[in-house]
Amino acid sequence: MKITVLAGGVGGSRFVLGLREAVRRRAAEGHGGEASPDEITVVVNTGDDVWLAGVRLMPDFDSLLYNLAGVNDTERGWGRAGETERVAAELREWGVGWPWFTLGDLDLGTHLARTAWLRDGLTPSQVGERLQQRWPLGAKLIPATDTEVDTYVHVDVADLAPTDTPPPAGAPTRAEMHFQEWWTRHRAAVPARRFVQRNLADARPAPGVVEAIAEADVVLLAPSNPVVSIGTIVAVPGIREALAATSAPVVGVSPIIGGKVVRGMADACLPVIGVETTAEAVGRHYGARSGGGIVDGWLVDESDASALPSLTEAGLVAAAVPLWMRDPDTSAALAEAALGLAATIRSE
Repeated sequence: MKITVLAGGVGGSRFVLGLREAVRRRAAEGHGGEASPDEITVVVNTGDDVWLAGVRLMPDFDSLLYNLAGVNDTERGWGRAGETERVAAELREWGVGWPWFTLGDLDLGTHLARTAWLRDGLTPSQVGERLQQRWPLGAKLIPATDTEVDTYVHVDVADLAPTDTPPPAGAPTRAEMHFQEWWTRHRAAVPARRFVQRNLADARPAPGVVEAIAEADVVLLAPSNPVVSIGTIVAVPGIREALAATSAPVVGVSPIIGGKVVRGMADACLPVIGVETTAEAVGRHYGARSGGGIVDGWLVDESDASALPSLTEAGLVAAAVPLWMRDPDTSAALAEAALGLAATIRSE
């Protein structure tokens, strides 16, 4: 069975780890062996990417890479295990980069390798193939696009430095910052007014993305940020169309449990696009494919089971299951529930 997942960083990594385990258990139970890594393809968000200190960072791709390789920092939830930060300290002394955005030494090695290959003429997806050769991942990672579609956040100047003194006439009222500055430095505390992915209109899916969606037996949307992760992937011209055309059932997993985000700050992003921070609202935002949306099925947590009738009325095949991914078993159980819902949709 070929499974394609659309995913962002940390939440997406946990879900894909659970999916890999679920697929391995299925293979062991049914065939007595390990699953093939060709069964899982992950289309990774690239909207969080940034140039910093002369190197190219792809945070979501690297989070998935490190997690699947088993070299991630499980305590912090991001970066490499056993990390040191001597280079970051030296960069701060030189006044290079962002002092509030720390690059670990091992992580920086990945960024330097990526940048060197990009300078040699490789595309981000080709670089991704090289990076994956180092560790057995049990899955294939593809950046959503080879085009740089870095996300920028528009904010009100008054929200950056509140003051009782009115701004001078003609002064700009809006400011723009890279998503990483808004997310990491300001912790999304400055109200966002708009998210803009640069070069998006000219972007195209990276090689293999459309094929992975078209040839899949199941397509899954990980419980990643609906606005800046899944939203950015689907906004790449050609990917929404591929989701609409695939014969595979498309099942999404809610990143909202009981009106609260599971991880990250999606609750600071959803209001910007007029969506409430609820599992029901996000499901309706994605919409049923039968009505021009992008999913057929929608998984919510048991605590949000009261939303099932409304989701059904919206044309979605919905189910309530435990969504918390606390360990390999609960993560695998969630992935199995998503595959089970896809099987139900396929049989209807």
